Amino acid sequence: METNYSEAELHYQAQKKVKEIRKFYEHLTVYVLCNPIVIIENLMTSPGYLYFWWCLLGWGVAIVLHGLKAFDCFPFFNKEWEEQKIKEIIDREEKK
Repeated sequence: METNYSEAELHYQAQKKVKEIRKFYEHLTVYVLCNPIVIIENLMTSPGYLYFWWCLLGWGVAIVLHGLKAFDCFPFFNKEWEEQKIKEIIDREEKK
């Protein structure tokens, strides 16, 4: 299904994509700046139990998912899937 977009629509979509990518980089920056603080705090207060690994892992998974979405590498629920579902719903409604 080929879609023709106007120049304004293409510009809007490009702006939207740039904002998504910028938000990812902001998220990544906060991750990189905050986790050393968490690690230092953990090592200073309770070096016998290293809980900072849970923070790194949990937040790291969120960062990876955010990056996949921002750079359109998400293996499921992508634009093609959305278009397919829209077409299925329209076809189903037209048959009623």
